[in-house]
Amino acid sequence: MKENIVRALSGIIYIILLLGATHYSPISFSILFGLFLLIAITEFCRLVCLKQTLPILLGGLGYLLFGYIVNNNPVNNILLTIGALVVSVVLMYELFSVKSKEKDTLAKYVTLIGYIIIPFLLIIKLPFLQDDYNPNIIIGMFILMWTNDTFAYLVGKNFGKHKLYEKISPKKTVEGFIGGLVFTILCGYVISTFYNFLPVVHWVIMAAVLVIFGSTGDLVESKFKRTAGVKDSGNIMPGHGGILDRLDSIIFAIPFLFLYLQIINYVS
Repeated sequence: MKENIVRALSGIIYIILLLGATHYSPISFSILFGLFLLIAITEFCRLVCLKQTLPILLGGLGYLLFGYIVNNNPVNNILLTIGALVVSVVLMYELFSVKSKEKDTLAKYVTLIGYIIIPFLLIIKLPFLQDDYNPNIIIGMFILMWTNDTFAYLVGKNFGKHKLYEKISPKKTVEGFIGGLVFTILCGYVISTFYNFLPVVHWVIMAAVLVIFGSTGDLVESKFKRTAGVKDSGNIMPGHGGILDRLDSIIFAIPFLFLYLQIINYVS
C-alpha cells in the first residue's frame, strides 16, 4: 500500500513538473529537458559501463550549441534527425538479431549520441519547428504516449495471451500493443479537436508513429537493462525508476516523429 502511494505521488509530481514547465515558458521547458538530458546520460553510462565525464560534456555542448545557438536551422535539424535515425535502425537490428555482441567504447559513444543526446535535442527543438513556441505539440505528444502506456497495460493485463517479445519483455503482449495502438489513435482524433493547429490526419499518424516506435524503444531500453542486469535505469523517481524508464518510448520515437513533422512543414 505504501509503495503504491509513493509511486502515485512520484508520478503526479513528474506530470505536474513536466506540464507546468512546458506551459510556463520556453526557457523553463528547455531547462527541464536539459536536466532530463543530463540525468539520462548518467543513467545510460551506468547501463553500458561508460565513464560519465566526457558524455556529460558532450551532452552539455550539444544542448548549448543545438538547443540555443543554432536552435532552428533546417539543415542542422535534418542532419541531427538523420544521425538519430541511423542509430535507431542499428538498435532495432540489434534488438531482433539472434547474435548479440558487446559494444566497444566507440560504439557506446555513437549510441549515446544517437540514442540519448540527439533525441533530447529534438524534443527541445520540437515546439519551435514553426518558429513560435508551441507547447501544445509537446503536451499532445505526451498525452498520446501516456494513453498508449495506460491502455496497453489494461488490455494486455485483461486480454493478453500472445507474447510480443518474451525474450526481452515477458509481460508485453500482442493484444496489449494492439489495444494501445487503437486507443491512442482514438486519442489523437480527440486531441485534434482541441489542438487544431494540425489537421486530424496528422494527429492520427503521429499517434501511430509514437506507438509503433515508442513500443520498440521500450524494448530497446529493456534490452540495455537486461544486459546490465538491472530492473530500472535509475531511482530518481520512486516507484517508477529513472528518467530513461519514463522517457524511453519518447526518445526512441522522436526522430521518426520529428522527420514526419519536418516533411509536412516542408510540403505545406
